[in-house]
Amino acid sequence: METMELAASSTSHLLMWIAGLVVVGVLLSAFYFGRRAQARQIKPPNPAEQPKRPYDGPVREEREYREPNEMPHDGSRLLPHEIQGGYGNCSSHPCESQDPEDHRKTSGGGGFGSGGLG
Repeated sequence: METMELAASSTSHLLMWIAGLVVVGVLLSAFYFGRRAQARQIKPPNPAEQPKRPYDGPVREEREYREPNEMPHDGSRLLPHEIQGGYGNCSSHPCESQDPEDHRKTSGGGGFGSGGLG
């Protein structure tokens, strides 16, 4: 009986060594393939290749209120090729008044985000 326990003990030790070698092999291969993938990636640009700010300074945001072109009021459907400017390129034009107070919505609708209790 003692030899059976000894045989089982040596077999389990051998299996643990093999499992350890498999784990080490998997980790080394993952490291190897990770380095290969990293070598194939595009290198980040050096400081001389970085984008430069425009000569005349940073670009500013431009805000203006625009009026849409009128849609037909007779209930007919306006197709994209019929829109003024052609093929859906509807041009709008600046509003006469650029005052934000003139363009605020006055109806308190109660839609999503209106601040109500739900």
